[in-house]
Amino acid sequence: MLKDSKTKLYVNGKWQEGNSYYDLKSPYSGEIIARVPLATPEEVEEALASADRGKEVIKKMTSLERAKILEKASHIFEQRLEECAEILTQENAKPIKAAKGEILRTIETYRFAAEEAKRIHGETIPMDAAVSGRGWFAYTRREPLGVIAAITPFNFPFNLVAHKLGPAIAAGNSVVLKPANQTPLSALLTAEIFEEAGLPPGVLNVVTGRGSVIGDVLVRDTRVKMVTFTGSLEVGLSINAKAGLKKVTLELGSNSGLIVDSTYDLDSVVSRCIEGSFAYAGQVCISIQRIYVQQDLYEEFVSKFVERTKKLVMGDPREENTDVSAMIHMDEATRIEKWVEEAMNSNAEILSGGKREGALFEPTIITKGSSELSVNSKEAFAPIVTINPYNEWDEAIEMVNDSSYGLQAGVFTNSMDKAFDATDRIEVGGVMVNDIPSFRVDQMPYGGVKNSGMGKEGIKYSVEEMTNLKMVGFKVNQ
Repeated sequence: MLKDSKTKLYVNGKWQEGNSYYDLKSPYSGEIIARVPLATPEEVEEALASADRGKEVIKKMTSLERAKILEKASHIFEQRLEECAEILTQENAKPIKAAKGEILRTIETYRFAAEEAKRIHGETIPMDAAVSGRGWFAYTRREPLGVIAAITPFNFPFNLVAHKLGPAIAAGNSVVLKPANQTPLSALLTAEIFEEAGLPPGVLNVVTGRGSVIGDVLVRDTRVKMVTFTGSLEVGLSINAKAGLKKVTLELGSNSGLIVDSTYDLDSVVSRCIEGSFAYAGQVCISIQRIYVQQDLYEEFVSKFVERTKKLVMGDPREENTDVSAMIHMDEATRIEKWVEEAMNSNAEILSGGKREGALFEPTIITKGSSELSVNSKEAFAPIVTINPYNEWDEAIEMVNDSSYGLQAGVFTNSMDKAFDATDRIEVGGVMVNDIPSFRVDQMPYGGVKNSGMGKEGIKYSVEEMTNLKMVGFKVNQ
């Protein structure tokens, strides 16, 4: 895919022109990098009809055939790693070293999906455990749902597509994929790779354009049996309200909290916390947004944190030494600028950063801010973190739980009692003990509670979401 190229929709195994296009601009430089089709409802209807036919094709494929396609796709991604990473630096300004890391995870995710395709199974049911079950033999089996609508975000446009497309194919489903407006190139390249890997026409369809125009078509259509969405709370609530009886998996917002209670290596903890707070300019669903540090460690922790944060390199995402680059849109950078102003006006202290230059926002550290501030109560999705001290353990737990979100949390502690207490009492979908909440590997179950959504990702768990469990019973003795 070349710079300044005019891209196409991918429907029924064919690349087709759109009726109209929009200019895709680099978040960092502002230059036009591609012209992308604005799909119409009629073109989405064509994609849905294609997926409806494609579901029958992939359903008839063996587990081994599906696994081989996924394995071949992962191999092609490996061959084209540099090209994929370059696309990320262009379309979402991800620093090149982080972009390469995402592609490596994408390769691994599709390999997990290939492995999972070969172990989708049910279980036998001991029917004679019931009085009326004598003479019965029964088992369960998992069957594909059919057509899945996948709506993906801008921040990990290769790997989060893989988390929807990989298990869908492994389970024998067809997909209509609608990528974020800012990151269509990665989705279209993914379709190109699966075409090369031998995925039959119609199994994967990619439509680009405005969610407000085509999103409702996907969500409301009765041929779609599941909607899997990663994005904002507001859009997730709308999807859930419109989906009817479809299955829905929603990975929504977060403002992840971290407790630093005790550690044998504070330097290492600080380094991990900086990575978790500012990687990809904080535009990560499980980016650290709130840190609560035990009072005895607080001053030293903050001093080291500020010192190392100031060494982060801001700039061109194509440069190997860049740590933080542009946010996805200028509007997002100005929003955070206003949140920092709000914090300053409420007597919070800005220890580092706080300034904006275009769409670049400095890694920002805030302390002495109340829990009601936007930087604490809402999802920042920006290079910003608040740090505050606590005295009592129960106080730290309460502060982490003081959120409408609950995706992941972390706790550093040398106490096994506190570690297990944290796993019991923190209200999130995942607790990372002695690491940051930003930790994720792609085979683990991943999903939140409260306003962070419902359902689980992670290949095995997504396969379960993307299949129906059928009960089969035989009356063998008359």
